[in-house]
Amino acid sequence: QVPLVESGGGSVQSGGSLRLSCVVSVGTFSNYYMGWFRQAPGKEREGVATIESDNTPTYADSVKGRFTISQDNAKSTVYLQMNMLKPEDSAMYYCARDVQSLSCHDDGYCPVGYWGQGTQVTVSS
Repeated sequence: QVPLVESGGGSVQSGGSLRLSCVVSVGTFSNYYMGWFRQAPGKEREGVATIESDNTPTYADSVKGRFTISQDNAKSTVYLQMNMLKPEDSAMYYCARDVQSLSCHDDGYCPVGYWGQGTQVTVSS
């Protein structure tokens, strides 16, 4: 059973919005430290936003004020609402479980326990 399943990606124009969803199908969702990461072609994977079990969010500077992470324990789902999208937001977005930090290491390693399969976001200018 795949533990994390993302949906909601797509193609939008600059300034548009998308909402990503990630359903956690294994374990006790309310205990997990969840997050969203992204990876653009030719670039390292980077943290976008994380949310702790007490709903404390953390955001990358590049998305502060535009993106909102939230979770619904009853649905075992974490969301990423993305507003005012820019072309530089284009990437494969990955849901992550058991996040240790928003920051990935210089060698590209991101400290998470599980990854989803990814959902593509493309923003055109």
